[in-house]
Amino acid sequence: MVKLFMPKTLLGRSIMILVIPLVLLQLVSGIIFYETHWDTITLRLARSVAGDIGGVIDLIRDKPDAKSKAKVFKVAADKFNLNMKFQDGDVLIPGNKGENGLMEKMLIHAMVDYVRKPFTIDTISMKRYVIIEVQLPNGVLQTIAPKKRLFSSTAIVFVLWMVLTSLILFVIAMIFMRNQVRPIRRLAIAAENFGKGRDVSNFKPEGAVEVRQAASAFLAMRDRITRQIRQRTDMLAGVSHDLRTPLTRMRLEIEMLSDATAAENLKTDVTEMEHMLEGYLAFARGEGTEKPNSTNLTALVDGVVAQAQRKGGRIDYHAEDKLELPLRPNAFKRSITNLIDNASRFADHISIRIGLRDDAVEIIIDDDGPGIPDEHHENVFKPFFRIEGSRNQGTGGIGLGMTITRDIIRSHGGELQLSTSPIGGLRVRIRLPL
Repeated sequence: MVKLFMPKTLLGRSIMILVIPLVLLQLVSGIIFYETHWDTITLRLARSVAGDIGGVIDLIRDKPDAKSKAKVFKVAADKFNLNMKFQDGDVLIPGNKGENGLMEKMLIHAMVDYVRKPFTIDTISMKRYVIIEVQLPNGVLQTIAPKKRLFSSTAIVFVLWMVLTSLILFVIAMIFMRNQVRPIRRLAIAAENFGKGRDVSNFKPEGAVEVRQAASAFLAMRDRITRQIRQRTDMLAGVSHDLRTPLTRMRLEIEMLSDATAAENLKTDVTEMEHMLEGYLAFARGEGTEKPNSTNLTALVDGVVAQAQRKGGRIDYHAEDKLELPLRPNAFKRSITNLIDNASRFADHISIRIGLRDDAVEIIIDDDGPGIPDEHHENVFKPFFRIEGSRNQGTGGIGLGMTITRDIIRSHGGELQLSTSPIGGLRVRIRLPL
């Protein structure tokens, strides 16, 4: 369940690792501050105001004349910042006005402890002041106290600084982590491009030590794979060249045979051997040294379909407008030609559809031939595998056509899959990333 809410990218997970401790730190700091500092400071401020009011009440009780009261009220205004007046003969109307917040709770608590007389508190009638009325035996004492005496602004400052510094640290950490993740993204892009046969010569190791090690290992792997492919191609090209010479001599000797039937059989065998050599070389060479470039896929397939139709193939073809992709035109044309030729060999009708599907170009080739059993859908991509087990050229090739085709498709970053066609034969689905 937790995995559903986990970020999918390394940057997202790294930021989450940084954010969670920051949030927890703020929560713990806020709770500790609220419990041990804010409550204590607010209570002390409330006790200070309540104590001043209680002292004034004691003074005017000892000297109840108007002159003494005025003097005491003047001292309270000058020294305690409390604006006080006595309403002679008034009776206090019960009921506090205001929110039931921390300041109000602490003030009520302090008034109960220090004044010990009936009182009311009004925190909403005046924006910046609190009105406190206390019932005395002969009237009501009204006190207007500034809220700044009851509330510490350091609490807000502390919270703001805590949030602000956390945001600054978060932004700095995000920028730093983005710079650390960027080399990993470049390595992934280089690996993907290399898998598609694209040039990655400009890629250089960068970033943290571990990322540089991974990039260096990738470059070493790239060099080994390139060297092995080149060696395999050179070896089989050399073998093919060396074998063509004796095959050519055999053809000359066959031409001089007097037995026409035997000569014709030998010619067939030599032709088959030459065809096999070409297949082996094509398999080893793959797409060769051809470089990918922007290619009009629609035009390329148009040409292959037209060629197949000239040979007598019945093809229902539909493609979307111009589709530009980075392709090796000759190699890709060879793979599409191979698939259409295979379908034409075994089917009477072929349907080809090309179009955009999400973030890829999809090519679907359907035929009404005998198809391929489901258990052999993957086997046909194995080198030299043929459903018909013989090596008879009349019933198929040498078992490399589908292998070469999927290698070419995969070298472009795509995928080739086989399934049963809705029209009864084989369906070939090719997906090429944009």
